[in-house]
Amino acid sequence: MTNPATHDLAPKALQTPRAAGLAGVLFAVLFGVVVFLFHKVVPANPDAAGGWLTNAGNRRDIQFSLSLVPFCGIFFLWFMGAVRARVGKSEDKFLATIFLGSGLLFVAMMFAFSALFGALIGLAGLHNGHPPLAAWQLGRETTFNLASIYSVRMGAVFMITSSTIAFRLRIHSRVVAGVGYAAGLLLLFASPSIPWLQLVFPFWVLLVSINIVILSYRRAD
Repeated sequence: MTNPATHDLAPKALQTPRAAGLAGVLFAVLFGVVVFLFHKVVPANPDAAGGWLTNAGNRRDIQFSLSLVPFCGIFFLWFMGAVRARVGKSEDKFLATIFLGSGLLFVAMMFAFSALFGALIGLAGLHNGHPPLAAWQLGRETTFNLASIYSVRMGAVFMITSSTIAFRLRIHSRVVAGVGYAAGLLLLFASPSIPWLQLVFPFWVLLVSINIVILSYRRAD
């Protein structure tokens, strides 16, 4: 005779990794769009205001990308929660603390960057693309450091911790976990001036998410 409790838990066990996969894919796509628009419009040199600020179309592109950031944070938190639910009672408190701490700090820095850069764009709009130089330099340096140094390093710690958990519990394939270690070390020690470096993190989340979904369907079969 089938245990009703076991029967009720089975769909939940199968749906949790799929939820993580869906949330991870949505985060990766939106975050990739944000990074692409920023690199397309904003100069790599944080000290340069440049002629791009005087173009209202460029400012609209940046404002649109910034409007996607809250949704990136929501989907990333969903991804974290679903992955942690998948770990369940096997969770190691030490690794779980680093996993949660690095993930939450990444989201917090992403939001802080978005709010501050949005204020800079608003200030530039009020001055017809010519914001006060001192305010621009301070804000641009701060946002550059948040986006290219601190949030990237926290993303690297999240990747390494997640890959360690994956190796221990086989949440996803060992190949994907190995890629996570390599990509995490790259983000942890690479120069922040490397172009498109921020795309490594969403690419890894996309890879993990697709792998989790595939494995969940295989287990269901």
